[in-house]
Order: sequence, then structure tokens, then C-alpha cells
Amino acid sequence: MRRSPRLVIAGIILLVGIMGYFANQSINPVTGEKQYVAMSPQQEIALGLNSAPQMAAEFGGLDPQERIQQAVQAIGARLVRESVAGKTDYRFSFHVLADRNTVNAFALPGGPVFITRALLDRLPSEAAVAGVLGHEIGHVVARHSSEHIAKSQLGQSIIGAVGVAASDDYRRGQSAAMVAAMVTQMVQMRYGRNDELESDRLGVQIMSEARYDPRALLNVMKILEEASSGRSRQPEFMSTHPDPGNRLQHLEQEIARRFPNGVPDDFKAGNQPMREGPAEAR
Repeated sequence: MRRSPRLVIAGIILLVGIMGYFANQSINPVTGEKQYVAMSPQQEIALGLNSAPQMAAEFGGLDPQERIQQAVQAIGARLVRESVAGKTDYRFSFHVLADRNTVNAFALPGGPVFITRALLDRLPSEAAVAGVLGHEIGHVVARHSSEHIAKSQLGQSIIGAVGVAASDDYRRGQSAAMVAAMVTQMVQMRYGRNDELESDRLGVQIMSEARYDPRALLNVMKILEEASSGRSRQPEFMSTHPDPGNRLQHLEQEIARRFPNGVPDDFKAGNQPMREGPAEAR
């Protein structure tokens, strides 16, 4: 039986996409996990450095107060220097964005980490700032961006293959491709939530290695929950970020697992760097 040319082309597109995805397998030296990534660490660094100015501009640029920038940079430098992050090749840098309305923090591939002034102003202690930065460092060392790009490329191959295979004069191929795109997006959202939980765990590890009190991250989750209250929120299964209340439970479990006898008394909390400036490192 003669096969449809559309099916042959669709099969080739799908095969190339799958082979390309699984060919880029590596073991993450920090997490020990097997990953499928789209870029080398050097490419991640280049992408992050090139993207940083544009991303900063979208949030009103950098905060003009140099003392604030230095305070956050000092906390970030301590986290990297004292934790597993310092053993990687990534080029970490820490920046406060001028945006006083958007409660947010994010990391770009390769090391640039950003926190908005709106979130920084809400954080009650140096340890809370360290918790936010540690979480974002976790995204970098776990290579979540490179993983997400690889999954997106595979998803596009699947969408293209479905569209070609189902194409006809009645535009059923376009409809099938739209359905495939929706399914792919839902799968990637699930990966996104898992990434957030993994970064929470890494955040606890990184700030603990730098001897910051990881319980400050519990306060961060409560602050995020308060910041999102009163606004219409999507159900958790439709969001790339887990509900802060659910993350709080995971964090409590991780802290209890890491410190079964309680967090050491000499772990640092510190003053809020906006008011007092960076506390001296112990």
C-alpha cells in the first residue's frame, strides 16, 4: 500500500526532533540528574549576558541607588562563594530592577539574577533576600532554561509533524496542530512547576551552605501569597509556578529533612538591607 507523502514527511520531522532531543543528554554535576539540554554551559552564559540589558529595560532598568545594588550584590556574592554554585563555571551577577510595582525575581541562563525593587522592599531580612537569590541561583545551576528550550524544540517538532500528517483541504491539519500545541504547553507547564520546587530545594541548600537561616524562605512564600491575594489567579495546574501555599509545605519538609535537629543558632538572619545596608559577613 502506498503511503501518503504527508505521513512520510511528518514521520521524518518527528524522528529528527526526537533524535535531536535525546542526543543532547548530560548529567548535571550539581543535582546529579540526567538532563536533556539545548545548550552548552558556555552558550548559556553567552545567552544570559546578551539578554540581560533587554530584560532589565523591560522592568524600568536598574535601580539608581548604588547602595541598594551593592547590598544585594554582597548577599549574592556570599551565596556563590560559600555554596555549590561557586564550583560551577557560571558567571553570576546580581541586579536590582527599578520596577516598584511588579513583585518578581528571575534568573537568565548562565548567571544574571534580577530582583525587582517591589519585591526587595517587601523582604524583612537579609536572609529573606538570600532565599530569593538562592532560589534563582538554583534555576541556573539546575539548567532549567536549557532544559525548557530543548523541550520547546521537541514540542515544535511534534506540532509540525501533527500539522503535516493531518493536513487536507478542510484545514484539519491546522486544528490538529493547535490541539497538539495545547497539549505540549500543558506538559511544559508541569515541568515548570517541578522546576520551581527543585529550585526551592536548591535555594534551601545554597543559603544553608552560606549559613543563612533557610526559614526565611518560609516568610518569602507568605509574602508572595499576600502579593497575589485579591487578584484573579489561575488554578495551579494552569500555572508554571506552584501555589505559594503548596511551596510552603515543600519548603518546611526540606528544611526539616536537612536539619532534623533544628536550624543551627548561628545561622544568619540579618537586617533588611534596604534599611541597614548589608550586614557584615560572619
